[in-house]
Amino acid sequence: MRSVDPLEGLASFITVAKHLSFTKAAEELGMSRATVGAQVQALEAKLGVRLLQRSTRAVVLTEAGAAYFQSLIGIIPQVREAERAAQSYQEEVVGRLKMTVPPEFAQMHMAPIIAEFLKRNPSVSIDVTFSHRAINLIDEGYDLAIRGTIVLEPNLITRHIGDSPLIICAAPEYLEKHGAPTEPIELADHACLHFSGLRWGNVWVLKRDGLTLRIPIVPRYLANDGITLRDVAVAGAGLTLLPMFEIGPEIRDGRLVRVLDSWEIGSVPIHAVYPANKNIASKVRRFTDFLVKRLPQDAFS
Repeated sequence: MRSVDPLEGLASFITVAKHLSFTKAAEELGMSRATVGAQVQALEAKLGVRLLQRSTRAVVLTEAGAAYFQSLIGIIPQVREAERAAQSYQEEVVGRLKMTVPPEFAQMHMAPIIAEFLKRNPSVSIDVTFSHRAINLIDEGYDLAIRGTIVLEPNLITRHIGDSPLIICAAPEYLEKHGAPTEPIELADHACLHFSGLRWGNVWVLKRDGLTLRIPIVPRYLANDGITLRDVAVAGAGLTLLPMFEIGPEIRDGRLVRVLDSWEIGSVPIHAVYPANKNIASKVRRFTDFLVKRLPQDAFS
């Protein structure tokens, strides 16, 4: 079934006026004669003026109809071209992709992925905001967010990318001087470097064998940036609790050492989030697929 003419009868009127025939107009537009007639009548009712005189033998433009037809010549091809341009954003990888990403995740993992995507898709530009804030994607005009969250929101599609374990660690220099905690309660005796953006405040939560401990800490250093916390920890200033996607290289090369590793601290789930819409732009789908494919295997662990 053909959809209602989006131009509210303009295409039907122009085509009838061109041929002075409802039958020929219907053939050209791929509609029934009755649909063409109904759309022209609706247009006349909207304008409050008769555009065509109809008889059993002929269709004739009224004076108003002739003036209206002359003013509209050429508009339909322009509108169709505009429609094709708009549809290309759905079908092709074009336009600006506006996204928000946690600064630490972007700094550690996304720069080379974004660079490669731009090289492969020359008709795309990318506008990134680095933020931990849960930006309202729809109200603020964003196409995509990368988030470390498990909170499901209405009108958004959430695609799971990976899980990054949280660990407590410190530099060998710090542990040599102050010793490594062997039980969570000993954290109170250590300098703790804490991420200020945690919704549960200045508490480190550890679990083992069905037991959950909530250890209050008094941060020696408090920051809302994981990379800064990592660097201060590497410099030997204290213990920090961070996801592995921020400290994986430092753990692997020994600049940071994990402590209390028999306790579970949880993980940070990483998601791609975008507005729920059946006409998701190709640039969003393509970038999300590219990101998932290109993230290194050790990005989260």
